[in-house]
Amino acid sequence: MKIRTGFGYDVHQLKEGLPFWLGGIQVPHTHGALGHSDADVLIHVICDALLGAANLRDIGFHFPDTDPQYKGIDSKRLLAEVVRLLTERGYSISNIDSTICLEAPKVNPHIPQMQRVLAEVMGIAENDISIKATTTEKLGFVGRREGVAAYASVLIMGS
Repeated sequence: MKIRTGFGYDVHQLKEGLPFWLGGIQVPHTHGALGHSDADVLIHVICDALLGAANLRDIGFHFPDTDPQYKGIDSKRLLAEVVRLLTERGYSISNIDSTICLEAPKVNPHIPQMQRVLAEVMGIAENDISIKATTTEKLGFVGRREGVAAYASVLIMGS
């Protein structure tokens, strides 16, 4: 059995009045992430980590922001396609560990719902998806509430 790891990192600017999609759910907040798709930073880092683990390049390669078909797309659809690509190549997801860096809103109350949604999209157990949240103690663009950042590491298995 072949075991591979992958890592993802992404940032999005926060803008007033936009919906805030995070982990496949809309989180109530005055600001949302700006991006070509729905700008779900957590799903984007998971996609990148999974693609990287399978040596399939990155999310921008598969879903370029220059392609109008991805304008405003629900990132859960991108994640489902990434999982399909992995499955097609004989890989399965073992686990995901992720961290969201954000000053506000508080993410912890939403983590169980995010785990449920992501598990359903990927066809894995909720217990195989770790989502953590932290602030940057008011430092940098995250601390100034100008943006959101996220990291993910994944373990995939194949034959």
